[in-house]
Amino acid sequence: MVPIIKTREPRKADVRHLREPPMRILVTGASGSGTTTLGQALANELGVAFFDVDDYYWLPTKPPFQEKRDRVLRMTLLLEDLNKVEFAVLSGSVVNWGGAIEDSFSLIIFLTLPTPIRIARLRNREIEQHGSVDPNFLAWAAQYDEGGLAVRSLVLHERWLAERLCQVVRLDGDLSVEERVAHSIAAAPTIQSTGA
Repeated sequence: MVPIIKTREPRKADVRHLREPPMRILVTGASGSGTTTLGQALANELGVAFFDVDDYYWLPTKPPFQEKRDRVLRMTLLLEDLNKVEFAVLSGSVVNWGGAIEDSFSLIIFLTLPTPIRIARLRNREIEQHGSVDPNFLAWAAQYDEGGLAVRSLVLHERWLAERLCQVVRLDGDLSVEERVAHSIAAAPTIQSTGA
């Protein structure tokens, strides 16, 4: 199967009053699609900071991912960290985080992957990291392709992406990390690897 790679040019907006924003790349998609893996690899290739938005969305708990952080506090914490660096790659979903985050990207990379592959990856990851699988988590992740606007879903992401002002690159299919990094860099010719 040949992967589908689509690029949507940025929407036009009157930004003459704005200063040049810092370079920020968001890697987003369904849980298990590889957003964190690609985000880390891309940040390493570019020699820039990496942030996983789950670290801001969730409070640290054992087991993890049980308590959500206050919306204003998570945005404040992420913006504080982002403002310390000129270049950054983020991974995860920032839908409904507020314009200060949502509209701060130079490039968004949207990953899609068939549900059976995603769920198998998540099952393996859960066992490796936590020793067991949370069936509620897998059920939540499995509904992504058919879910509505009220949950993290394909339709919600598609709507959110259509509203963004920056370039959006869509990478469909089970590509290797190296292929995804190469496509991401090639899609944005102003991004140059530092070789770090």
